[in-house]
Amino acid sequence: MAYPPHAGHNSEQGYLTGKILIAMPNMPDSRFSKSVIYLCAHSADGAMGLVINQTLPSVQFSELLEQLDLLPAEGVHSELPIHFGGPVESGRGFVLHSTDYICEGSMTVDQSVALTATIDILKDMAIGDGPKKKILALGYAGWGPGQLDQEIVDNGWLHTQADDNLLFELHNESKWERSIEKIGISPLMLSTEAGHA
Repeated sequence: MAYPPHAGHNSEQGYLTGKILIAMPNMPDSRFSKSVIYLCAHSADGAMGLVINQTLPSVQFSELLEQLDLLPAEGVHSELPIHFGGPVESGRGFVLHSTDYICEGSMTVDQSVALTATIDILKDMAIGDGPKKKILALGYAGWGPGQLDQEIVDNGWLHTQADDNLLFELHNESKWERSIEKIGISPLMLSTEAGHA
C-alpha cells in the first residue's frame, strides 16, 4: 500500500496537520455529514485525512485479511472495526495508530500518532503484535491545493486539537458532538444554514 499524494511531513505554520476537522451541520457533501476527520497532512500541496467516526459494518477485519491472503492459521487475535476513511481510493487500507509501533513505511504525523499503509502492519495486527491504539480505515479524504482552506473559509469545517479519546476510542456515535464541545460550542448552537447563527 502506498501513500496518497498529499501525505508527508509538515511543520509549516498555518496548516492543520495532526488536528481534527469537524463537519459543520450545513456540509453540502452527504458523505461527510457529521464527520470527524483526523488530518494526516495539510500543506500548500493539499490535504489528506481519515474519517474517524464512521465504521463499515459490512466488512470484518478477518474477512479483509482473508481477501488479502493474510489470515493467520490460528485465526485473528481480535476483531477490529473497519472505518470508512473517506471516498478517495476506497479499496486502499490505512492504519492510524499510536507511535509505540513504527515500521518501514510508517509516516509519523506527530509525537503520538503515525500512519502506516503497508501489509506488514496488518500481519502484525492479526497476531496481536501491532500498535496498542489503532484505527483501520479503507479510503481517505483528500483535497487539492487550497481546497480545504477554502472550505474552512466557506464555513464547511471547524477544527480542534486531536486527543487519544477522540482518535482511538470506539464510541463513534458521539465523536462529532464531543469534538464540537471540545471547542467550547454546544452542537445545538450551530446553525444548519451558513450565514445564520
